[in-house]
Amino acid sequence: MFKKILIANRGEIALRIIRTCKEMNIQTIAVYSTADKESLHVRFADEAVCIGPPPSRDSYLNIPNIIAAAEITNADAIHPGYGFLSENSKFSAICAEHGIKFIGATPDMIDAMGDKSNAKETMKRAGVPTIPGSDGLLSDLKTGLDIAKEIGYPVILKATAGGGGRGMRIVWKPEEFEAAWDSARQEAGAAFGNDGMYLEKYIEEPRHIEIQIAGDQYGKACHLSERDCSIQRRHQKLIEETPSPFMTEELREEMGNAAIKAATAVRYEGVGTVEFLVDKHRKFYFMEMNTRIQVEHPITEEVINYDLIKEQIKIAAGIPISGNNYFPKLHAIECRINAEDPYHDFRPAPGKITTLHVPGGHGVRVDSHIYAGYTIPPNYDSMIAKLITIAQSREEAINTMERALSEFVIEGVKTTIPFHQQLMKNENFRKGTYTTKFMESFKMEE
Repeated sequence: MFKKILIANRGEIALRIIRTCKEMNIQTIAVYSTADKESLHVRFADEAVCIGPPPSRDSYLNIPNIIAAAEITNADAIHPGYGFLSENSKFSAICAEHGIKFIGATPDMIDAMGDKSNAKETMKRAGVPTIPGSDGLLSDLKTGLDIAKEIGYPVILKATAGGGGRGMRIVWKPEEFEAAWDSARQEAGAAFGNDGMYLEKYIEEPRHIEIQIAGDQYGKACHLSERDCSIQRRHQKLIEETPSPFMTEELREEMGNAAIKAATAVRYEGVGTVEFLVDKHRKFYFMEMNTRIQVEHPITEEVINYDLIKEQIKIAAGIPISGNNYFPKLHAIECRINAEDPYHDFRPAPGKITTLHVPGGHGVRVDSHIYAGYTIPPNYDSMIAKLITIAQSREEAINTMERALSEFVIEGVKTTIPFHQQLMKNENFRKGTYTTKFMESFKMEE
């Protein structure tokens, strides 16, 4: 087992990893930018190293500085958390070159799944259902138009190196195709330095359902059931739950088996997720594979009593997994609490937290790095807490969430707590009939 793990991340996920490491008697090293000097992950780690100024490119994305921090502190492993360098194959390879274990996927696995067109081909060969569309990247505009005509509109153009909704355009009819092609390529080129595009059939009324997987170094893989992440804004998740209210036992078995096929196809090592779009007829299609821990991993942990960070560390240390599939025994919901103003188009609202009261009680978990007096920097993602509720049934989990939200007091900055309070009362949400289009019709009440 590792003696020292450097955590190449910040905020709540860095704190989350520190907690598990302490329970495993593993020393921790925090890295931080000057903007995060007063952050809790710096305070609770055994050691801390400043790696640069506030901009991510100069600190949390600065590979030479992170490797130097690992070497001077004698870290034998690096946990990248999520975001930043967690799916960077170059970083994974550099860790290996320096004799430091990257707690995550190998460079080959990250490359195989990180490029969306390559991932789709890999899944096709593995027998995992994929969305009809182009075979790899589109060579030119005419090829895209021909394929769109063949599979039928609507279609969606996607950047092969994309993420967060960038480089993505829905095309409803042929005359809109060229303008969408030009704008998507331009956006992708600016954001990712790669304007390669592929095309898929656009799935109407979809649910975004992902399967949590784990695979060890010996080719064994299992799944830990599903999470429903359909409520999103601009392709960013707002709330997640497990089990999905749309799921049937038959569908869960089919999707779980497909996710294991996906993991086995790349001999996946670590924990990750296989993400699917599921249409209104409960036909599912592979969307992408995330080769890292997910933001919403706590809800899976709670319904199956399974520490996913501990499992990541054990897998990286060469310990085999059991190979058993896991199914939810409870219901859990996670609300992402962001420092944003939901009454003004979710505008970011960094600043100083003057008052904080965190909810508690039976069936409530809060993962957060904030405290009274903490200043939320403007440089990073606006998520400041994850509020999770757990209960015997979905209705009870929603009721507990309503109670917990009413207790959650954050003053000094605007947050999305009022949005989540209104969401819990929404009829479509309470019925579980929502799709990824939910936010298009949702309006905040003043």
